[in-house]
Order: sequence, then C-alpha cells, then structure tokens
Amino acid sequence: MRKEGVKIVTIGGGSSYTPELVEGFIKRYAELPVRELWLTDIPEGKEKLEIVGNLARRMVKKAGVPMEIHLTLERKEALPGADFVTTQMRVGRLEARIKDERIPLSHGIIGQETNGAGGLFKGLRTIPVLLAIAEEMQQLCPDAWLINFTNPAGMVTEALLRYGKHLKVLGICNVPITTRMTIASMLGVEADRLHIDFAGLNHLVYGLRVTVDGEEVTGQVLELLADPEKQLSMRNIAPMPWEPTFLKALGVIPCPYHRYYYKTEQILAEELKQFAAGTTRAEVVKKLEDDLFALYQDEQLETKPDILAKRGGAYYSDAACSLISSLYNDKHDIHTLNIRNNGTIEGIPDESAVEVNCIVTKEGPKPIPVGALPEAVNGLVQQIKSFERVAAEAAVTGSYDKALLAMTINPLVPSDSIAKTVLDEMLAAHQEFLPQFGKHLQEMMG
Repeated sequence: MRKEGVKIVTIGGGSSYTPELVEGFIKRYAELPVRELWLTDIPEGKEKLEIVGNLARRMVKKAGVPMEIHLTLERKEALPGADFVTTQMRVGRLEARIKDERIPLSHGIIGQETNGAGGLFKGLRTIPVLLAIAEEMQQLCPDAWLINFTNPAGMVTEALLRYGKHLKVLGICNVPITTRMTIASMLGVEADRLHIDFAGLNHLVYGLRVTVDGEEVTGQVLELLADPEKQLSMRNIAPMPWEPTFLKALGVIPCPYHRYYYKTEQILAEELKQFAAGTTRAEVVKKLEDDLFALYQDEQLETKPDILAKRGGAYYSDAACSLISSLYNDKHDIHTLNIRNNGTIEGIPDESAVEVNCIVTKEGPKPIPVGALPEAVNGLVQQIKSFERVAAEAAVTGSYDKALLAMTINPLVPSDSIAKTVLDEMLAAHQEFLPQFGKHLQEMMG
C-alpha cells in the first residue's frame, strides 16, 4: 500500500448504496486511511453520480477526515494506482431489473434479480462488463483487490475466477453478516460472541454450526427460527415462517434466499400478487430510489439518511469496509467470502466460487476447510453450482444453447418449453445489453 494512504475505486459510484460505503470508510478512517475515493459510473448515470458524489463530499467534510472524493465517467482515469476496487453495478439499470422480475412472472414462474430466470439474465448482462473491468485492472492496478458486491455475486465471481485476467478477486454479500447479527439479537448476545460456520454458495449459504463463546447453540437457534414471530429475512424476501419439523430435520441454518427453493409455491403466489398490482420488488425499489435521490440533493444533508435502510443493503458497508480493513491491516479475522474453492468444499471444482468462512490476511483470505456438506443440502448446492457454471459459460461465449441449458437446469424453471419461451422473450427485451448474443438475436428477429 502507498505510504500516503489508501486509494479506493468504486465502480457504480452513482449507486444509492454509496453513502453506506462512505460512512463505513469515515468510521474506520483511523485504521483505514482512505485518502482517495474515486466514484465512477457510466454516462447514463452521470446525474446520479454527481448527486451522490456531492453528498459524499459533504459527509467527509462534516466528519473532518482528509478523504478526497473524485468523480469520473472514465474507469481508466480512476484505476491507476488503486489499492482496492469495489464493484456495485446494475447493467441496464433498474429498468432491466423490472424486466427480470416481470417477464418470468408473466409466464407463471418466479421473477427475482439473483435467482431463477431473472438471476440468469442479470448474470448474462453483467459478466462481460466485469471481465472487461478485471482486464483493465490487470493492466492499470495489477496489485489491487477486486471486491465484487454486484449480484448475482456467486455467478459473477465464478466467471471472474474461471475466465478473468485479474487474480486478486473476492465476492462479498451482506447475507452472512445480516444472518449473524439477526441471530445474535434473537439470542440476546453481543454479535462478537457469536460464531457461525458458513458454507455453500452465494444466496445459498448455510450456517452449519452456531456457537456462543465456543458453546454450540445450533439446536436452540433452529427452534427460534421455527417461531413465526422470529424470522430471519431480507428486505426483498417475504418473511414466511419455516415448518418447524423441516428445520429440525434439516439441522443447519438456511439463509433467507432458501425460501425460493424450499417454499417455491408460496413465494410465487406472493410474487404473482405483486405482479398484478404493479408492486414487484423492482418497482418498489425504483420508487424508493427516486425518493432517496431527492433526499440526497438536499445540500443540508451531511449524513446517510435513515430511509436508506429500506433499500435492502443492511450491513453492506460493514461487510465491505471491514473486509478491506482486514486485508490492509493483516487482521487474521474471519469473513464469509466468495472465493476460489480449492478443495474447501468437497465435490465442487477447485476453480469454482464458493461462499465460505475465511481468515483474512494481507496476502489474501485463507478459506477454512469445510469437507463434505451435509447430505440434506449437498444436492441443491450442486444443482445451483452447475447452473452457475453453465450460465457463466453462456455469458462468456454468447451460446444460446448454453443459455437454454442453464435456464432449464435451474430448479425454479419447471420445464424446457417454459425455459425456451422465457429465454427468447428476455433475450429480445435485453438485447441492447447482450452483444455476445448478437448473431443469435439477428437470426431470431429474422
């Protein structure tokens, strides 16, 4: 790291989440001296970038820390000399997310931005862009860590690890830290006394074992989670209670996203109601974003507004900023990350991405070996990993056949005929952001 402080580049800097990140860096300035924070975005995001950037400058000024905020629409201007690069983008913006949710629902299947058909298309749009960023980083800041927060983080990290030209790549998500904080609150203990052995895939991670002060409390936590009044959920997922007998038999802690696989019928019914009312999560978020940016423009605003919590990024800055600080300060503490498997979980290819606990050092995270996953959860993890691998290949090659295969083997898509119908409609709807499928789209359009 450079003696004069840390340089961080945030790609997708015009995101409504950026004030979370800025707050996290301000809070940690004594241990993580971020002297330059570069926020970069695409030309279409220029207005939001300027609004967020001005708020960031007011936040830094109020905090009295010597952090320079730079704004640019040119990644190559921002990247040289970076120590860390964070990515938090949405290719196609919220309009694309609305299509990812509404098109599958119009055919009677789940529409969600990281799971099923919607997750596939977010990955197809996003992976080529992130691979281009990784290539630029290898040229302009080869020693920098690429820390990806962009969804679908598992599939994206899979592609970066298998096809990317930059080696220092990590994926991060707020689900594990949200899970830990929620369970600590349920148990009435401080979060730093509670430990969870996480293992699985992004948005498909399980808590294999929970301890407080070293004493196992997994069974007690499963009993708590079976209580309809004590739900572990996220802003974008309906807090549907688990069947107590099922949880006890499962024997491990599911994450909120497991509802898509274990409660498919109920989730779909709820989503179809929202679809009919024009209140899918994407449409709700678009309205919330409008409200947030109206607030961000207030020149009197000098701190992150409380309403941002409704956006769904709880503990985002804690997850991202703590990881960067641990890498910078060689802390040897534990973070749950998306990282190259290398034998950490048995039965998953070494080069694939898994989400597991890691000991974070200045040389990089060291995954904590897991061994074989419990039989009850291994099958679903393997199925989603095969989906991620085929989807990543489709994104890189532009293969229609691979895209159809990925869509069909996803457990949230019930048949190959529905898969093909939805695939064709979504390819046409998103063609502006899918240049790799250009030849097939030309043939399809006649």
